[in-house]
Amino acid sequence: MIPLYVYPMTAGDLKSRFGTTIKSKRSELGISQEELADRAGLHRTYISDVERGVRNLSLESIGKLAAALEISVARLFHRAISGDHPEQPVEILLVEDEPADVELTLRAFRQARFTNPVHVVGDGQAALDFIFASGPYAYRRRETQPGVLLLDLRLPKLGGLEVLRRIRADKRTKKLPVIILTASGQQDPRAECERLGVDNYLVKPVAFKKNFSEIATLMKFKWALVNPE
Repeated sequence: MIPLYVYPMTAGDLKSRFGTTIKSKRSELGISQEELADRAGLHRTYISDVERGVRNLSLESIGKLAAALEISVARLFHRAISGDHPEQPVEILLVEDEPADVELTLRAFRQARFTNPVHVVGDGQAALDFIFASGPYAYRRRETQPGVLLLDLRLPKLGGLEVLRRIRADKRTKKLPVIILTASGQQDPRAECERLGVDNYLVKPVAFKKNFSEIATLMKFKWALVNPE
């Protein structure tokens, strides 16, 4: 089990690197574009566009290319995004005050084979202190900010919605990926969350087979986070 990694880049950068990786791996196998297209069940011009970095890839096509190149999707994506960047494990901040929900969420991460450091805090004020390295977390000033925030809305001391407002109001965390944790049947201020730019929702209790697998896919492909084998 290997941690997720994150590398900041534009969509154009990612397409270009992915194309370069496809071409490099194809060359390692000693096969032509035509043969790769045949193996993957794709058109040769599609392969050409991919290698030139001008084609938007679907998850289905990525899976076909990975199989044709005899490499896992995770490893293919890792090779595409890593380049010469040093690998820095992404820290995930889980803001949840219910111990049972914390354990179920951590179990879902283990089932997804993500081994990144997950820090847990139980209230909104602690979340802000952790993110902005203040109060009891002032020692974190030399550390990187968490890469993903899993945020419950119903929290003591400071509610999750106010936490979301404050991180979106700060230029340092304006684009921090946020997944809202919401209880089944709970009436959450979804319109306000959408306005503030949340990335997705997880219904508690978090069950990997039901909904965490979708978020795992989002983590891998939307935020260029991977767990290479």
